Amino acid sequence: MLPHLSPDQDDTAALPVLIFAVTGMGGIGKTALAVETAHRARTQGWFPGGTLFVDLRGYDDDPVTADQAVLALLDALGVRDRDLPTTSERQYDAYRALLAERRERMLLILDNASDPSQYLPLLPGTDHHRVLITSRDRPDALSVRLIDLEALDPDDSVALVTRALHDTDERDERPAREPDALRELTGLCGHLPLALQIASGMLRRRRHRDIASLVADIRDTGDPTAVLDRSSPGTDLYGRSLVLRPVLETSYRRLPPDEARLLRMLCLAPGAETGTEAVAALADLDTEPALSLLEDLAARHLVAPVRGGHGTASAMRWRLHDLVRGFGVGVVAGGAGLREEGEAARERVLGFYLRWANAAGDRLRWLPGREEPERFGDRGQALAWLDGERAGLVAAVSWGREERFAATAVRLARCLAEYLPWRRYFDDWIAVAEAALEAARRAGGRLDEASAWNNLGLALRNADRAGEAIDAHTRARDLYQATADRDSEAIAWNNLGLALQEAGRAEEAINAHTRARDLYQATADRYSGAMAWNNLGIALQEAGRAEEAIDAHTRARDLFQAAGDRHREAMTWHNLGIALRTAGRAENAIEAYGKSLELRREFEDWYGAGQTLYNLAVTCEAADHHAAAHATYLQAADAFTRANAPTEAAQARTRAAELPE
Repeated sequence: MLPHLSPDQDDTAALPVLIFAVTGMGGIGKTALAVETAHRARTQGWFPGGTLFVDLRGYDDDPVTADQAVLALLDALGVRDRDLPTTSERQYDAYRALLAERRERMLLILDNASDPSQYLPLLPGTDHHRVLITSRDRPDALSVRLIDLEALDPDDSVALVTRALHDTDERDERPAREPDALRELTGLCGHLPLALQIASGMLRRRRHRDIASLVADIRDTGDPTAVLDRSSPGTDLYGRSLVLRPVLETSYRRLPPDEARLLRMLCLAPGAETGTEAVAALADLDTEPALSLLEDLAARHLVAPVRGGHGTASAMRWRLHDLVRGFGVGVVAGGAGLREEGEAARERVLGFYLRWANAAGDRLRWLPGREEPERFGDRGQALAWLDGERAGLVAAVSWGREERFAATAVRLARCLAEYLPWRRYFDDWIAVAEAALEAARRAGGRLDEASAWNNLGLALRNADRAGEAIDAHTRARDLYQATADRDSEAIAWNNLGLALQEAGRAEEAINAHTRARDLYQATADRYSGAMAWNNLGIALQEAGRAEEAIDAHTRARDLFQAAGDRHREAMTWHNLGIALRTAGRAENAIEAYGKSLELRREFEDWYGAGQTLYNLAVTCEAADHHAAAHATYLQAADAFTRANAPTEAAQARTRAAELPE
């Protein structure tokens, strides 16, 4: 911020900026920045009249008033004892007159202000001097140049702690010896300068212990403030206590009741970022009142709008600093009434997620002729909402480990079973499936447990963990058999066959898919039978039985066409193309790939489009159509890139590069 204070700014600006405000949450380093800036400005000769500094202690129990501050400023200007005017009005007059008379430019620092009434009467009545205000709240009472401070970059956090240790003992090798532990420590400190300063002091005192020991202490308690404040080294260079929790407590205590309640509720939100609608659900408010309170909290630097999240109220997203979140969770845990309030809030947001995840999932599965899902007019809208809320949705399913939320979490996990594989978020899919399995066991539903095993198997297979997937699908099949649920047993056989295929056990896979097909035929479920025919075709291909595979895929294609499921029709056209190519019918294969590609592009299924383009390129290459193959491999690489599949994209580019000129 130093260039902003340069007197040369006056030469280019129609109106010079006279007042600057450094804002940010408590402990972010506002005072340190202001003082360091003042020192550097003085060395540049910008303020030959000197610097006036007053700590307004705005967040203490007894903040300094403007009337008290003006006395300190007059004293610094040499007005004291008998020269001091007897009334506050005359004192202000004397203060402004002295500043107006002083020709040498001065910098006035009004530190730690919490209310405009503390600093408005202290502003000079001249445009000759400059004013620097620091505050946890964004000042709206006058036009100022705002400098908002945020937490440090992770690399800067590491550098700060490293430098602090080396300044004390240049032989301290712990930062170089334990880079991972140091990075984790700075993350646990939320990259907040105050927390990092305290942690550095603790490491200096614990010079015979490694950094990992402090990390372990913080992890064990789950509350960084408890560990860091317990061993705080005292005060900083400005005489202020190096403690975290009181900084957060003073900010919290000053909040109006409705803002304090919303902050507590937001601290309980699943995920690091939360949309406005989800915050409103937590607090049991309509969207607009919730948005207004969030904006007030953002002005106090207790929440922050996520960059790129601007637009309609419902599209905006918000995040908390980790230490604020931990503090808020501790407040909620501090009393029975607050705990019940918090549990009710979590129940509401879980219900909110369930409703809209279900609607979004219905839109992704929707077929012409079926009832239109609510809210989402097309797949793009559904995917956009799911993308924005993904972290919260995944975290909310983990709440199912608590009995109160178990049944709802199981249902929410089922709602995500279409979306997570569509976006290829396999790690999230596995985490959701494992949490749903634990929740189902807690809720005591055998069918829910079987469904969770089934979804876990699908996630594991897609993550190339076929052996574990086989075990999961076998458990699902056995549970469905025990409950005599033949439709679901068929699903389990079908998915077991896919896992067996992945493991290279083609004949066992054929048997499993045949069992699934026969069960579907017995229940007259022609639509699900189409999937069994398709998967049987894949297994037959793996076993070298291409003509039988062509027949199976043709049957699946016809059934999906009859059902109006154009997305799965695209899949079967693709698989039919592979079978036709294997059987030596290249022209028919190219035609099948073309139909598949047309449908997959329609659905913006970029991974599927990449697969189809890749196999089309292979077919062209086999027919010595090298130019066509080269172009098609590159198209496949582009589609895989759009689908977040970099390995497949790289493979396609490599194949293109290997083709002869």
